[in-house]
Amino acid sequence: MNNEAEWIKLIFLLADIQTWVDDLCKETFSRLPVHDKKKFLRKTYFLSVPAFAHILERHYHKVNRHPHAGKFTISIIEILNYIREACSVPVTPAPGCSNFQRVLQAPVIIGFDKNGIATDKIAIVTDAGGKIITAFPGSLQISEL
Repeated sequence: MNNEAEWIKLIFLLADIQTWVDDLCKETFSRLPVHDKKKFLRKTYFLSVPAFAHILERHYHKVNRHPHAGKFTISIIEILNYIREACSVPVTPAPGCSNFQRVLQAPVIIGFDKNGIATDKIAIVTDAGGKIITAFPGSLQISEL
């Protein structure tokens, strides 16, 4: 990656466009004259551009927003690799909501949790269909939902 700042801007732009396209798709599926329309929207362990933009905006140390959130100190590529690896981690219910979580332990420190403590864990939160909502350093706590 030659210009990370420009690449992050592109991710944010694509996130807005993807959200607009997703809304159009949902509206299109809602007009279909069939039962159980939600099956058309189902994906398994899927990372969307808006979800990844959220992860970077809130949890990447080079983006100066959300100072009290956990921050990844590893590269964007490493974040993506760990999110991909977590697919094989068993899914457990997330505390206090209807979402699910996977917690992957990395072989190295990947960042700091929301309390500023170095951690080698990454939590990935998904909805019931497997669509990734967020990922961050540390473990999921009820107050983070």
